[in-house]
Amino acid sequence: MVDSISKSCSSSRPVDLIEELLCMATKMIFRIAFGKSYEGGAFDGIKFTEVVHEATAMLGSFSASDFYQSSLITRVIDVITGLKGRLESCFRSFDKFYQDIIDDHLERADKGEGEQDIIDVLIGIMRDQSSSFHITVDHIKALLMNIFLGGVDTSSIVVVWAMAELARKPELMKKAQVEIRTSVGKKGKVEESDLEQLLYLKMVVKETLRLHPPAPLLAPRECMNHCKVNGYDISPGTRVMVNVWAIGRNHEYWNDPNEFCPERFDDSLIDYKGQHFEFLPFGSGRRICPGMTMGMLNAELALANLLYCFDWELAGGMNVEDIDTDEGFGITLHKKSPLLLVPLKFNW
Repeated sequence: MVDSISKSCSSSRPVDLIEELLCMATKMIFRIAFGKSYEGGAFDGIKFTEVVHEATAMLGSFSASDFYQSSLITRVIDVITGLKGRLESCFRSFDKFYQDIIDDHLERADKGEGEQDIIDVLIGIMRDQSSSFHITVDHIKALLMNIFLGGVDTSSIVVVWAMAELARKPELMKKAQVEIRTSVGKKGKVEESDLEQLLYLKMVVKETLRLHPPAPLLAPRECMNHCKVNGYDISPGTRVMVNVWAIGRNHEYWNDPNEFCPERFDDSLIDYKGQHFEFLPFGSGRRICPGMTMGMLNAELALANLLYCFDWELAGGMNVEDIDTDEGFGITLHKKSPLLLVPLKFNW
Protein backbone atom coordinates (compact mmCIF):
# COMPACT_ATOMS: atom_id res chain seq x y z
CA MET A 1 0.00 0.00 0.00
CA VAL A 2 2.76 2.45 0.95
CA ASP A 3 4.63 1.70 -2.30
CA SER A 4 1.46 2.19 -4.33
CA ILE A 5 0.69 5.54 -2.68
CA SER A 6 4.32 6.67 -3.01
CA LYS A 7 3.97 6.58 -6.80
CA SER A 8 1.37 9.36 -6.55
CA CYS A 9 3.66 11.64 -4.53
CA SER A 10 5.85 12.81 -7.42
CA SER A 11 2.84 13.90 -9.47
CA SER A 12 0.89 15.38 -6.51
CA ARG A 13 -2.05 13.32 -7.73
CA PRO A 14 -4.96 12.73 -5.30
CA VAL A 15 -5.31 9.17 -4.02
CA ASP A 16 -8.65 7.42 -3.55
CA LEU A 17 -7.98 6.00 -0.10
CA ILE A 18 -11.11 3.84 -0.13
CA GLU A 19 -9.82 1.69 -2.99
CA GLU A 20 -6.23 1.68 -1.72
CA LEU A 21 -7.27 0.53 1.74
CA LEU A 22 -9.62 -2.15 0.45
CA CYS A 23 -6.78 -3.65 -1.61
CA MET A 24 -4.51 -3.40 1.43
CA ALA A 25 -7.00 -5.15 3.71
CA THR A 26 -7.45 -7.90 1.13
CA LYS A 27 -3.73 -8.62 0.94
CA MET A 28 -3.37 -8.57 4.72
CA ILE A 29 -6.18 -11.12 5.10
CA PHE A 30 -4.52 -13.29 2.44
CA ARG A 31 -1.20 -13.17 4.27
CA ILE A 32 -2.63 -13.80 7.73
CA ALA A 33 -5.15 -16.51 6.85
CA PHE A 34 -3.52 -18.24 3.87
CA GLY A 35 0.20 -17.57 4.25
CA LYS A 36 0.62 -15.96 0.81
CA SER A 37 -0.75 -13.07 -1.21
CA TYR A 38 -2.31 -14.92 -4.19
CA GLU A 39 -1.44 -11.85 -6.27
CA GLY A 40 -1.78 -12.15 -10.00
CA GLY A 41 -4.79 -14.46 -9.81
CA ALA A 42 -8.36 -13.86 -10.86
CA PHE A 43 -9.04 -11.96 -7.65
CA ASP A 44 -6.05 -9.66 -7.74
CA GLY A 45 -6.42 -5.89 -7.43
CA ILE A 46 -9.52 -4.06 -8.53
CA LYS A 47 -11.46 -7.15 -9.66
CA PHE A 48 -11.46 -8.54 -6.13
CA THR A 49 -12.56 -5.25 -4.56
CA GLU A 50 -15.44 -5.08 -7.04
CA VAL A 51 -16.63 -8.55 -6.00
CA VAL A 52 -16.37 -7.65 -2.30
CA HIS A 53 -18.32 -4.43 -2.90
CA GLU A 54 -20.98 -6.39 -4.77
CA ALA A 55 -21.26 -9.03 -2.04
CA THR A 56 -21.64 -6.51 0.80
CA ALA A 57 -24.12 -4.48 -1.25
CA MET A 58 -26.30 -7.56 -1.77
CA LEU A 59 -26.18 -8.43 1.94
CA GLY A 60 -27.90 -5.11 2.59
CA SER A 61 -30.32 -5.39 -0.34
CA PHE A 62 -34.00 -6.27 -0.22
CA SER A 63 -34.74 -9.92 -0.94
CA ALA A 64 -38.35 -11.05 -1.02
CA SER A 65 -37.30 -14.52 0.16
CA ASP A 66 -35.90 -13.03 3.38
CA PHE A 67 -39.19 -11.43 4.37
CA TYR A 68 -41.83 -13.82 3.09
CA GLN A 69 -42.25 -17.57 3.15
CA SER A 70 -40.31 -19.08 0.29
CA SER A 71 -42.56 -19.59 -2.70
CA LEU A 72 -42.62 -19.27 -6.46
CA ILE A 73 -43.76 -15.64 -6.11
CA THR A 74 -40.79 -14.60 -3.94
CA ARG A 75 -38.37 -16.34 -6.30
CA VAL A 76 -39.92 -14.55 -9.28
CA ILE A 77 -39.60 -11.20 -7.46
CA ASP A 78 -35.89 -11.82 -6.85
CA VAL A 79 -35.45 -12.71 -10.53
CA ILE A 80 -37.26 -9.55 -11.67
CA THR A 81 -35.21 -7.29 -9.38
CA GLY A 82 -32.03 -8.88 -10.70
CA LEU A 83 -30.93 -10.01 -7.25
CA LYS A 84 -30.92 -13.72 -8.13
CA GLY A 85 -28.63 -13.18 -11.12
CA ARG A 86 -26.26 -11.00 -9.09
CA LEU A 87 -26.15 -13.59 -6.31
CA GLU A 88 -25.34 -16.43 -8.70
CA SER A 89 -22.63 -14.42 -10.47
CA CYS A 90 -21.03 -13.43 -7.17
CA PHE A 91 -21.26 -17.00 -5.89
CA ARG A 92 -19.47 -18.39 -8.95
CA SER A 93 -16.65 -15.85 -8.60
CA PHE A 94 -16.08 -16.55 -4.91
CA ASP A 95 -16.52 -20.31 -5.29
CA LYS A 96 -13.83 -20.52 -7.97
CA PHE A 97 -11.39 -18.54 -5.88
CA TYR A 98 -12.02 -20.56 -2.72
CA GLN A 99 -11.61 -23.79 -4.67
CA ASP A 100 -8.27 -22.52 -6.04
CA ILE A 101 -7.10 -21.78 -2.48
CA ILE A 102 -8.15 -25.23 -1.24
CA ASP A 103 -6.55 -27.00 -4.23
CA ASP A 104 -3.32 -25.08 -3.63
CA HIS A 105 -3.25 -26.18 0.01
CA LEU A 106 -4.06 -29.79 -0.91
CA GLU A 107 -1.14 -29.84 -3.33
CA ARG A 108 1.22 -28.32 -0.75
CA ALA A 109 0.04 -30.77 1.92
CA ASP A 110 0.61 -33.78 -0.35
CA LYS A 111 4.16 -32.56 -1.03
CA GLY A 112 4.80 -31.71 2.62
CA GLU A 113 5.62 -28.11 1.72
CA GLY A 114 4.96 -24.83 3.54
CA GLU A 115 3.88 -23.93 7.05
CA GLN A 116 0.41 -24.82 8.27
CA ASP A 117 -2.33 -22.20 8.29
CA ILE A 118 -6.05 -22.27 9.03
CA ILE A 119 -6.88 -23.95 5.70
CA ASP A 120 -4.42 -26.78 6.37
CA VAL A 121 -5.98 -27.33 9.79
CA LEU A 122 -9.47 -27.55 8.26
CA ILE A 123 -8.25 -29.91 5.54
CA GLY A 124 -6.75 -32.11 8.26
CA ILE A 125 -10.10 -32.24 10.06
CA MET A 126 -11.87 -33.04 6.78
CA ARG A 127 -9.49 -35.93 6.06
CA ASP A 128 -9.58 -37.35 9.59
CA GLN A 129 -12.02 -40.25 9.33
CA SER A 130 -11.73 -41.05 13.04
CA SER A 131 -13.02 -37.65 14.13
CA SER A 132 -16.61 -37.39 15.37
CA PHE A 133 -16.76 -33.94 13.80
CA HIS A 134 -16.96 -34.10 10.01
CA ILE A 135 -16.66 -31.20 7.60
CA THR A 136 -16.71 -30.96 3.81
CA VAL A 137 -15.13 -28.68 1.23
CA ASP A 138 -18.31 -26.59 1.31
CA HIS A 139 -17.85 -26.03 5.05
CA ILE A 140 -14.33 -24.75 4.40
CA LYS A 141 -15.60 -22.43 1.67
CA ALA A 142 -18.28 -21.08 4.01
CA LEU A 143 -15.64 -20.27 6.62
CA LEU A 144 -13.52 -18.52 3.99
CA MET A 145 -16.53 -16.42 3.05
CA ASN A 146 -16.93 -15.36 6.68
CA ILE A 147 -13.25 -14.43 6.89
CA PHE A 148 -13.35 -12.32 3.74
CA LEU A 149 -16.65 -10.51 4.13
CA GLY A 150 -16.18 -10.08 7.88
CA GLY A 151 -12.58 -8.89 7.71
CA VAL A 152 -11.73 -7.23 4.41
CA ASP A 153 -14.45 -4.61 4.18
CA THR A 154 -14.67 -3.71 7.87
CA SER A 155 -10.92 -3.18 8.40
CA SER A 156 -10.65 -0.77 5.49
CA ILE A 157 -13.78 1.14 6.56
CA VAL A 158 -12.28 1.99 9.96
CA VAL A 159 -9.10 3.45 8.42
CA VAL A 160 -11.03 5.43 5.79
CA TRP A 161 -13.21 7.07 8.45
CA ALA A 162 -10.19 7.76 10.67
CA MET A 163 -8.37 9.49 7.81
CA ALA A 164 -11.50 11.47 6.91
CA GLU A 165 -11.94 12.72 10.48
CA LEU A 166 -8.24 13.55 10.85
CA ALA A 167 -8.25 15.40 7.52
CA ARG A 168 -11.12 17.52 8.87
CA LYS A 169 -9.03 18.32 11.96
CA PRO A 170 -5.41 18.80 10.84
CA GLU A 171 -4.25 19.57 14.39
CA LEU A 172 -5.31 16.07 15.48
CA MET A 173 -3.58 14.49 12.50
CA LYS A 174 -0.40 16.38 13.38
CA LYS A 175 -0.62 15.21 16.99
CA ALA A 176 -0.91 11.58 15.88
CA GLN A 177 1.97 11.95 13.40
CA VAL A 178 4.29 13.48 16.01
CA GLU A 179 3.59 10.58 18.38
CA ILE A 180 4.21 7.94 15.70
CA ARG A 181 7.37 9.50 14.25
CA THR A 182 8.83 10.19 17.69
CA SER A 183 8.19 6.62 18.88
CA VAL A 184 9.18 4.76 15.72
CA GLY A 185 12.08 6.95 14.63
CA LYS A 186 13.76 6.43 11.25
CA LYS A 187 12.91 2.73 10.84
CA GLY A 188 11.09 3.39 7.57
CA LYS A 189 7.80 1.78 8.57
CA VAL A 190 5.64 1.04 11.59
CA GLU A 191 5.69 -2.58 12.71
CA GLU A 192 3.31 -4.51 14.93
CA SER A 193 5.73 -4.31 17.86
CA ASP A 194 5.55 -0.49 17.75
CA LEU A 195 1.79 -0.26 18.25
CA GLU A 196 1.78 -0.65 22.04
CA GLN A 197 3.63 2.66 22.37
CA LEU A 198 1.16 4.57 20.18
CA LEU A 199 -1.45 5.49 22.77
CA TYR A 200 -2.91 8.47 20.91
CA LEU A 201 -3.24 6.42 17.72
CA LYS A 202 -5.24 3.85 19.68
CA MET A 203 -7.51 6.63 20.97
CA VAL A 204 -8.05 7.81 17.38
CA VAL A 205 -9.10 4.30 16.32
CA LYS A 206 -11.44 3.90 19.31
CA GLU A 207 -13.08 7.27 18.63
CA THR A 208 -13.51 6.28 14.98
CA LEU A 209 -15.22 3.05 16.05
CA ARG A 210 -17.54 5.02 18.32
CA LEU A 211 -18.65 7.47 15.62
CA HIS A 212 -18.44 5.14 12.62
CA PRO A 213 -18.80 1.47 13.66
CA PRO A 214 -18.14 -0.68 10.56
CA ALA A 215 -21.32 -2.69 11.26
CA PRO A 216 -23.92 -0.24 12.64
CA LEU A 217 -26.25 -3.11 13.55
CA LEU A 218 -24.87 -6.13 15.36
CA ALA A 219 -25.64 -9.63 14.13
CA PRO A 220 -29.26 -10.48 15.05
CA ARG A 221 -29.99 -12.01 18.44
CA GLU A 222 -33.01 -14.16 19.20
CA CYS A 223 -34.77 -13.81 22.54
CA MET A 224 -34.94 -17.20 24.30
CA ASN A 225 -37.22 -16.22 27.18
CA HIS A 226 -39.84 -13.56 27.76
CA CYS A 227 -38.32 -10.30 29.00
CA LYS A 228 -39.16 -6.61 29.23
CA VAL A 229 -36.91 -3.82 27.91
CA ASN A 230 -37.83 -0.17 28.56
CA GLY A 231 -41.43 -1.22 29.11
CA TYR A 232 -41.64 -3.28 25.91
CA ASP A 233 -42.52 -6.97 26.13
CA ILE A 234 -40.08 -9.12 24.13
CA SER A 235 -41.54 -12.54 23.38
CA PRO A 236 -39.46 -15.73 22.98
CA GLY A 237 -38.28 -16.15 19.39
CA THR A 238 -38.23 -12.40 18.70
CA ARG A 239 -35.27 -11.29 16.61
CA VAL A 240 -33.48 -8.36 18.27
CA MET A 241 -31.13 -5.94 16.48
CA VAL A 242 -28.67 -3.88 18.55
CA ASN A 243 -27.97 -0.44 17.04
CA VAL A 244 -24.38 0.29 18.11
CA TRP A 245 -24.28 3.37 15.86
CA ALA A 246 -27.05 4.97 17.93
CA ILE A 247 -25.46 3.89 21.23
CA GLY A 248 -22.18 5.53 20.24
CA ARG A 249 -23.95 8.85 19.63
CA ASN A 250 -26.20 8.80 22.69
CA HIS A 251 -26.03 11.99 24.80
CA GLU A 252 -26.66 9.96 27.95
CA TYR A 253 -23.32 8.20 27.61
CA TRP A 254 -21.10 10.64 25.72
CA ASN A 255 -20.37 14.36 25.95
CA ASP A 256 -20.67 16.09 22.56
CA PRO A 257 -21.34 12.69 20.94
CA ASN A 258 -21.24 13.98 17.35
CA GLU A 259 -17.81 15.57 17.84
CA PHE A 260 -14.68 13.63 16.85
CA CYS A 261 -12.56 13.84 20.00
CA PRO A 262 -10.02 11.04 20.60
CA GLU A 263 -9.01 12.67 23.90
CA ARG A 264 -12.27 11.47 25.45
CA PHE A 265 -10.58 8.06 25.82
CA ASP A 266 -7.55 9.50 27.61
CA ASP A 267 -7.33 7.87 31.07
CA SER A 268 -10.61 6.07 30.30
CA LEU A 269 -11.16 2.42 31.18
CA ILE A 270 -13.74 2.01 28.40
CA ASP A 271 -12.60 -0.46 25.74
CA TYR A 272 -14.10 -2.26 22.74
CA LYS A 273 -13.99 -5.82 24.10
CA GLY A 274 -17.66 -6.11 25.02
CA GLN A 275 -17.61 -5.29 28.74
CA HIS A 276 -18.73 -1.65 28.40
CA PHE A 277 -22.19 -1.52 26.87
CA GLU A 278 -21.95 2.13 25.84
CA PHE A 279 -19.24 1.10 23.37
CA LEU A 280 -19.87 -2.15 21.46
CA PRO A 281 -18.34 -1.88 17.96
CA PHE A 282 -17.63 -5.64 17.95
CA GLY A 283 -20.60 -6.80 20.01
CA SER A 284 -20.42 -8.70 23.27
CA GLY A 285 -20.83 -12.15 24.79
CA ARG A 286 -20.56 -15.43 22.94
CA ARG A 287 -21.38 -13.80 19.61
CA ILE A 288 -18.74 -11.09 19.83
CA CYS A 289 -16.85 -10.62 16.55
CA PRO A 290 -14.29 -13.47 16.33
CA GLY A 291 -12.02 -11.32 14.16
CA MET A 292 -11.87 -8.42 16.64
CA THR A 293 -8.17 -8.75 17.48
CA MET A 294 -7.08 -9.21 13.87
CA GLY A 295 -9.33 -6.36 12.71
CA MET A 296 -7.90 -3.92 15.26
CA LEU A 297 -4.35 -4.94 14.39
CA ASN A 298 -4.98 -4.38 10.67
CA ALA A 299 -6.64 -1.00 11.25
CA GLU A 300 -4.01 0.33 13.67
CA LEU A 301 -1.09 -0.85 11.55
CA ALA A 302 -2.49 0.59 8.31
CA LEU A 303 -3.41 3.94 9.87
CA ALA A 304 -0.06 4.22 11.64
CA ASN A 305 1.87 3.68 8.39
CA LEU A 306 -0.27 6.17 6.46
CA LEU A 307 0.45 8.83 9.08
CA TYR A 308 4.11 7.85 9.51
CA CYS A 309 5.11 7.71 5.84
CA PHE A 310 3.13 10.64 4.46
CA ASP A 311 1.88 14.11 5.14
CA TRP A 312 -1.56 14.70 3.67
CA GLU A 313 -3.16 17.62 1.86
CA LEU A 314 -6.64 18.15 0.50
CA ALA A 315 -7.22 17.88 -3.23
CA GLY A 316 -6.98 21.17 -5.14
CA GLY A 317 -9.46 23.83 -4.09
CA MET A 318 -10.90 21.89 -1.16
CA ASN A 319 -11.27 23.16 2.40
CA VAL A 320 -11.67 21.01 5.50
CA GLU A 321 -15.36 21.97 5.53
CA ASP A 322 -15.73 20.29 2.12
CA ILE A 323 -14.91 16.84 3.53
CA ASP A 324 -18.30 15.29 4.13
CA THR A 325 -19.10 12.54 6.60
CA ASP A 326 -22.20 11.25 4.82
CA GLU A 327 -22.66 7.51 5.24
CA GLY A 328 -23.69 5.10 2.51
CA PHE A 329 -26.59 2.72 3.03
CA GLY A 330 -25.76 -0.93 3.55
CA ILE A 331 -24.90 -3.65 6.01
CA THR A 332 -21.55 -1.91 6.58
CA LEU A 333 -21.06 1.80 7.20
CA HIS A 334 -19.18 3.01 4.13
CA LYS A 335 -18.26 6.61 3.47
CA LYS A 336 -20.74 7.68 0.80
CA SER A 337 -18.31 9.67 -1.35
CA PRO A 338 -14.66 8.96 -2.20
CA LEU A 339 -11.94 10.23 0.12
CA LEU A 340 -9.44 12.00 -2.13
CA LEU A 341 -6.26 13.21 -0.43
CA VAL A 342 -2.87 14.21 -1.81
CA PRO A 343 0.06 12.30 -0.23
CA LEU A 344 3.39 14.02 0.37
CA LYS A 345 6.30 11.69 1.14
CA PHE A 346 7.69 12.52 4.57
CA ASN A 347 11.44 13.13 4.58
CA TRP A 348 13.44 13.15 7.78
